[in-house]
Amino acid sequence: MDALFNLAAARPWDEIELGDIAGEAGVALATLRNLFPSKLAILGGLTRIVDDAVLAGQSDDLADESYRERTFDLVMRRLDALAPYKAGLRRVMPALRRDPLALAALNRGAVNSWRYMLASAGIPTEDALGGVRVQGAVLLMARVADVWLDDDEPELSRTMARLDRELKTASWVMSRAEDIHRLTAPLRGLARAFCGARPRVRRRERGEDGRRGEDNEDFAPAI
Repeated sequence: MDALFNLAAARPWDEIELGDIAGEAGVALATLRNLFPSKLAILGGLTRIVDDAVLAGQSDDLADESYRERTFDLVMRRLDALAPYKAGLRRVMPALRRDPLALAALNRGAVNSWRYMLASAGIPTEDALGGVRVQGAVLLMARVADVWLDDDEPELSRTMARLDRELKTASWVMSRAEDIHRLTAPLRGLARAFCGARPRVRRRERGEDGRRGEDNEDFAPAI
């Protein structure tokens, strides 16, 4: 991880080869292959490092605070953990934004990460709107990180101002999502009842010759 970010701070992302990373880290290429299948996987390993740092520092101090305050704390603690890699990330992120496949892969890792982040703060992730909360947190973090990368003030005033605005927007979106979920509850119940009902299939009556009558055809095979 350190080798990759040392190189990324001085070179364009597209010019960093796996052999360069192995050489910077002082390991054989075969050893690097056993640890990470790709350069992007090494970058994804940063998520695990940050997760461990944030989860290790969790406490119950914010247990009585709102979801908004708890999310604010999570984002700021993640940024603190990312601080040693800031120079490298500043050069890496523009290159990754031009690669849709890389962004999709990083988003999958971020979704898994934020599922644990929210769970550590006591914010539901497995209910009907859990997926919305998790993906929303990923997008919020990405937007705040964009400002953070260019914010060199010690107190991170621009970053915290952006975070505050994003949290206001997220609160409004979640409020509307909860309203829609509540209002559509009867329709979802009706749909479940309709889909769960087993169709009644009328059996064909057999005639005296043992064959089924044409007037009462059995459509069960088609269903």
